[in-house]
Amino acid sequence: MGSDSLPPAAVQFCYEHLNGSCVKTPYSSGPRLVLYTVFGFGAVLAVFGNLLVMISILHFKQLHSPTNFLIASLACADFLVGATVMPFSTVRSVESCWYFGQSYCQLHSCFDVSFCYASIYHLCFISLDRYTAVTDPLVYPTRVTVSVSGMCIAFSWLFPVTYTFSLLASGANASGLEDLVSALTCVGGCQIAVNQSWVLVNFLIFFIPTLVMIIVYSKIFLIAQQQARKIEGMSSKSRRCSDSYKDRVAKRERKAAKTLGIAVLAFLISWLPYFLDSVIDAFLGFITPTYIYEILTWIAYYNSAMNPLIYAFFYPWFRKAIKLIVTGKVWRQNSSTINLFSR
Repeated sequence: MGSDSLPPAAVQFCYEHLNGSCVKTPYSSGPRLVLYTVFGFGAVLAVFGNLLVMISILHFKQLHSPTNFLIASLACADFLVGATVMPFSTVRSVESCWYFGQSYCQLHSCFDVSFCYASIYHLCFISLDRYTAVTDPLVYPTRVTVSVSGMCIAFSWLFPVTYTFSLLASGANASGLEDLVSALTCVGGCQIAVNQSWVLVNFLIFFIPTLVMIIVYSKIFLIAQQQARKIEGMSSKSRRCSDSYKDRVAKRERKAAKTLGIAVLAFLISWLPYFLDSVIDAFLGFITPTYIYEILTWIAYYNSAMNPLIYAFFYPWFRKAIKLIVTGKVWRQNSSTINLFSR
């Protein structure tokens, strides 16, 4: 029997017994297992890795500093991505259907965008914090206080959440795209359309703090090189005690700036392709293939799992804190006063 006489494959729907259901294009069992494993691992790592960061900084008094409070708040944003965004996106990406209701579809999109913006504004304030610490490490403690850090944290949360929820709740993002939205709307789908005007605004909200971080970290590393050359050119015998102390403090601050600079670089590598594609897509009629969009989305999501790995690799105090948490020693009396910086 020739191949022309074979019956066509049956069309699958997200909801077989509902009119207007989206067409389902699931993966076969092998790729499904691989994708669930990869995406699920990312979600678990984002949740538990960032939870360890938050517990470490909030529990151990030695880590109570303005910079670390910003890092803990950043970890909270990444933790929420892992808890409220990635698990549901895993099912949507693998099954090609949204099974969690239209209300949570919009809420999920709000969480997705607002937590991303919260992350970048935290990173921006952290870069400014590091710049102050590197340029004048001895005056830094009086300039950057816990209250200043608190105001930065408040802005990093309030602005993204207010902007994102207002935009999507008002429907302004889809103004002028009514025909497209109508054509894409089906039961089991979860697509949020953003018109050209608002996609540019979204990109600017991402790009402005990104530009600030690039400029600030460029200055930080130039200053670090100058300080290193200056220290190498000085005879150790001719240094005064105060100079030696200042050099040690400056070296510590440069190391912290380098670690956080790597976190910023990882964020930009993860999110910049997604934002560039969003702008290009809006102006070219939303032509990005679904699989490309999914790849870019999951590269961005995986950033939420990367920061704890960066801290674990570069911060000995974080590795020690993890060991104390995992072994249950944090439940002991006075565990919050343990010295995490001892050799």
